[in-house]
Amino acid sequence: MTSKKSLSSKDKVSLKVELRTVFGKKLNKVRKQGLVPGNIYGPDFKSKSVSVVYKDLIKTYKLVGETGVVYLNLDKENIPALIKSIQKHPLSSSLLHIDFRKIDLTKKIETNVPVKTMGISEAVSQKAGVLLVQSDTILVEALPEDIPSHIEVDVTVIKEIGQEIKVSDLKKSDKYEIKTPEEKVIVAVIAHKEESIVPETAVAAPEIITEAVKEGEEAVTEGSEKKEKTDKIKEAAPVKKETQAQPATKK
Repeated sequence: MTSKKSLSSKDKVSLKVELRTVFGKKLNKVRKQGLVPGNIYGPDFKSKSVSVVYKDLIKTYKLVGETGVVYLNLDKENIPALIKSIQKHPLSSSLLHIDFRKIDLTKKIETNVPVKTMGISEAVSQKAGVLLVQSDTILVEALPEDIPSHIEVDVTVIKEIGQEIKVSDLKKSDKYEIKTPEEKVIVAVIAHKEESIVPETAVAAPEIITEAVKEGEEAVTEGSEKKEKTDKIKEAAPVKKETQAQPATKK
């Protein structure tokens, strides 16, 4: 999730959108014209299919992200909304579709806000620990214009490997309420385990292979010797029979 840039309470971000009458496979033609198809929906609001200029959408998204209010200019309407979701092309990452969530500025809503780690933990810089972010968003409830762009998590308080920061450790705010369970872990510092795994595997493998090859060679050698002895016995047996048979013919 991309976080919005800091905006003052007086700043209002507007985005022009137009009604869309093209759907399905024909949407590729819309995209080739430099437009992004989308929808506006919300409670007590009739969903509308729209399109927006690609470049304008990129600029707006950089400003508000998915937590800032944007005013959609549709004909003569100014519709307050949040960018709910964006569909991107799996290879090029170009924008394919966007959903806007129509909101009531006087009513609180719940939405996910990105987590932003601040500072450097001593357990990482001095003790070779690894910082693990276990939750990259926090669910909050607030009036639309009071939703924070992100929630800061100060990791400098982590001094030892194994320590963690939970939701209960976050600072409280009078503008929003955190709805994520307090026991949920946000970040933790864990030990680096790579050193104890790689050398053992690297040393053990050649020993097993070498022994197997030696045993195999010995088995082949022993088998060859037995085969040679057996062949000699088989070759000798017919000779004896022929020697015994000759006197019988003379009689």
